[in-house]
Amino acid sequence: MKAISRRFAIGTIVGVFSLLLGNVAQADAPRVIKLSHQFPASTGDGGDFRDQLARKFAAEVEKRSNGSLKVEIYPGSSLMKTKSQFGALRKGTLDMSVLPLAYGGGEVPEVTLTLMPALVQSYEQGLRWKTAPIGAELNRILESKGIKIITWVWQAGGIASRGNPIVNPADAKGLKIRGGDKTMDQMIQGAEGGAINLPSSEIYSAMSTGVLDAAMTSSTSLISYRLYEVSKSVTTARDKSFWFMFEPLLISMSAWETLTPAQQKIMTDVGTSLEPFAMAGAKADDKRLAEVYEKAGVKVVDMNQAAFDKWVKVAKASAYKRFAEDVPNGKRLLDMASAVK
Repeated sequence: MKAISRRFAIGTIVGVFSLLLGNVAQADAPRVIKLSHQFPASTGDGGDFRDQLARKFAAEVEKRSNGSLKVEIYPGSSLMKTKSQFGALRKGTLDMSVLPLAYGGGEVPEVTLTLMPALVQSYEQGLRWKTAPIGAELNRILESKGIKIITWVWQAGGIASRGNPIVNPADAKGLKIRGGDKTMDQMIQGAEGGAINLPSSEIYSAMSTGVLDAAMTSSTSLISYRLYEVSKSVTTARDKSFWFMFEPLLISMSAWETLTPAQQKIMTDVGTSLEPFAMAGAKADDKRLAEVYEKAGVKVVDMNQAAFDKWVKVAKASAYKRFAEDVPNGKRLLDMASAVK
């Protein structure tokens, strides 16, 4: 009996000790955050700046949190399909994403404001949304739907064409064009073109097979997705562009609420610190676009003020009008955004 009692006591001590060791190991394990995006993976300081932004964010968050936070990057829609990411963020089945916010317009119509034609006309104006009433309202809407903005990223865009350059609205008549979201599609239809909705990661295939005649997308995507291989002309954003898209770094509120206040501060501080990098990267690609396409033998043109004004007229009669009529508080949101100069 004594032997049995002794073995029992030893077993109990070993069990408690193992449990304590397990708890220590669990406490030391980092909180893993999964970040998915649709853009091509980058290497070093080269490649798509949106993937670079994600990687810089991950490295700095891990450093500042002393390893308590680890962000895993899944580029090229390798974790989740592009169009599924907005809904997954809302549901908490995806932690983070660098995502064109307007892709979520089917679930949250208000976010289509972030690709409204000609509403934002410069990077500086776009970033000023952050501290303006429209920024506070956008944050409120998103957080009520389960998503929080970490880094504000805007991108200008151009138009790749399989044929002649698209500069004026008349150039779009009868063509099948990818706009990027509902508001751009409405403007394309207002110019008597045919709008086709698909993510930027699918443009190359659609243009190479003739499903698309042309595509509007960011300068970075025009480069990263090698659309110069399926284009004969491109209209750049070097001078004027009606295409400015909000592509922020986002976190699910479900993931956000599991973080400690100190970890949340690290996230927001690092996110804000990367905004100059994002702006510089987007601006550099607006210029690099012309070089890449010219080298590939593609005709490169720019949009001037006169052509821009024609697009604005079409946009206001179509996209602006529909947004004000169809979206809850649409006119109020448009007025708030238009107040940011």
